[in-house]
Amino acid sequence: MTAHQNGSTSTEFSDFYLNCFARSPSWQHWLSLPLSLLFLLAMGANTILLITIRLEASLHEPMYYLLSLLSLLDMALCLTVIPKVLAIFWFDLRSISFFACFLQMFTMNSIFAMESCTFMVMAYDRYVAICHPLRYLSIITDQFVVKAAIFILARSIFLTVPIPILSGCLHYCLENVIENCLCANMSVSKLSCGDIIINRLYQFACGWTLLGFDLILIFLSYTLILRAVLKLKSKGAVAKALSTCGSHFILILFFSTVLLVFVFTLVVEKKVSSDVPVLLNILHHVIPPALNPIVYGVRTQEIKQGIQRLLKKGW
Repeated sequence: MTAHQNGSTSTEFSDFYLNCFARSPSWQHWLSLPLSLLFLLAMGANTILLITIRLEASLHEPMYYLLSLLSLLDMALCLTVIPKVLAIFWFDLRSISFFACFLQMFTMNSIFAMESCTFMVMAYDRYVAICHPLRYLSIITDQFVVKAAIFILARSIFLTVPIPILSGCLHYCLENVIENCLCANMSVSKLSCGDIIINRLYQFACGWTLLGFDLILIFLSYTLILRAVLKLKSKGAVAKALSTCGSHFILILFFSTVLLVFVFTLVVEKKVSSDVPVLLNILHHVIPPALNPIVYGVRTQEIKQGIQRLLKKGW
C-alpha cells in the first residue's frame, strides 16, 4: 500500500484495503467451503449448459440463445467477485488497486443490469410462445435475439458507466479501508472526503429505474401468460406451461428479492450487523448463477435430453 503526504491532513492512496467481515471474522471459516462449492457449481453447470446448447443442433433456437447469454453473464458475474473473495478468505489478500476496484464496480453493476434485462426479454419470449404461438416463429427470430443482445449490452453499459466514473472522480483522503469484501459503490464512495450526494442519487435512480422497469414488464408478461394458460382446455398443456413459467418466475423473484433485502439492510444498517448486507451481497453473486442453469436448463425437457445424449456420446 503506497501513500504520500500532502500537507498535514490529506493522504492520497494508490489502492484500497478490503476489510472483509471485520466484525465477524469467524464467518470467513464457515463460509469459505460452501462459497467454493457454489462457485464450482455455478461455473460447472453453466459450462455444461453452454456446451450442450452449442453441440445440440435441436437447441439452436432463439430461446436457447437467450439462455446462453444468461449463462455467460452468470459466469462473468462469478468470476468478477468470487475469486477475490476466496483470495481474501484463504490468503488474506485484501489489497486491491484503484483501477481494479472501479473496474470491478463497473462490471458488477453492468452485469446486474444485463441480467435483469435478459430476464425481461426471456419473459417476453415465453409470452409470445404461449399467448401468440402461431406468430412465434415470425416474431422471435435469430435477428430478434441479436437486436435484443445489442440492446441489453448498450442499455446496461450506457446507464451504469457513470457509477464508477462518479466514484473515481471523488477525492479519497485519510481512509482507504473498505468495510466490504468487494468494491460496492456505496462502500467505496463513503470513504471520500467530498460530497457524494450525486453519486448516491444516481446509483439509487439508475438501480430502481432499471430494476423497476424490467420487473413491471416481467410481471405483465407472466400475468398475461397465466391468463392465457388458464384458458387452455388441455390439463397437460396447462401443467407444462405452469411448471416452466412458474420456475422461471420464482427465480426472477428470487433475483429481485435478494436485491430488495440487501437494499433494506443498508437502509436500516444501524439496527443490523454491518456484515449482514456484505454476506447478502456476496451470496447474490453466486447463488443465482448456480441456480439459473438448473432451473432454466435441467427443468427444460429439450435441454435435459440434450445433456443425456451428450453424456451417452461421451461414454
